[in-house]
Amino acid sequence: MFFFQHKEDGIKFKPRSIEHAYLAILNDDLESAEAVFESLDSPRALWGCSLVQILKGFIKVFPTYFQIRNFLEIDLDFLLKNQKIDYVEQVLGALDILADINQETYKYVARVMYENRLFNAAKKYLDKSKSVFYNDPELHYMFAKYHMQMREYREAGFYIDECLRILPDYFPAKHIKSEIAKYVG
Repeated sequence: MFFFQHKEDGIKFKPRSIEHAYLAILNDDLESAEAVFESLDSPRALWGCSLVQILKGFIKVFPTYFQIRNFLEIDLDFLLKNQKIDYVEQVLGALDILADINQETYKYVARVMYENRLFNAAKKYLDKSKSVFYNDPELHYMFAKYHMQMREYREAGFYIDECLRILPDYFPAKHIKSEIAKYVG
C-alpha cells in the first residue's frame, strides 16, 4: 500500500510502468522492480535501475548528476514514508558515491530528513554538505531554518547572513531574516 492511499483496492497500475516498479520495491521484489525499470526508456527508469542496485548493495550503473538531482529526494522521502528503513539505510550508505557525482547530494538528503522531522539526521547531512560546497546559498538558508527550529536564533542569524552574502537578492532568505530579527536584538 502506498503511504497516501488508505485502501489497496483502489490502486490500479499498468504492467511494466514506473508505478509497477515502485510497487515491486514496496513489496521487497527488487528483481521485478529492476526488470521493469530496465524495460522502460526514460530518465526516471534509468535512475530506477541505479536505485534498485543501491538497494541491493552493488551499483553497476551509476546515476547521472541530473538523475540524483531530480529523483533522490523524492525516492528517499518515498522510502521513509513507507517505512522501508533497510532501504533508507542502503541509500544513506551510498551517499559518498552519489556525492562524488553530484556535490549537492548531502543537501538533498538533509532536506528530506528535515521535512520528515528527523532533525539530528538533517543536521548531520547539512554539516556534510557544508564540507563539500560551503558557498551554496540554499544550504545556508536550510541551516538557518534548522537553527530556527532548534530555537538557536543567533546561529540562524549567522547562516542567513552567509546566505545573503552569497546571494543578496534571495527573497526567502530576506523573509526569514526578518523573522530571526524578532528573536535576536
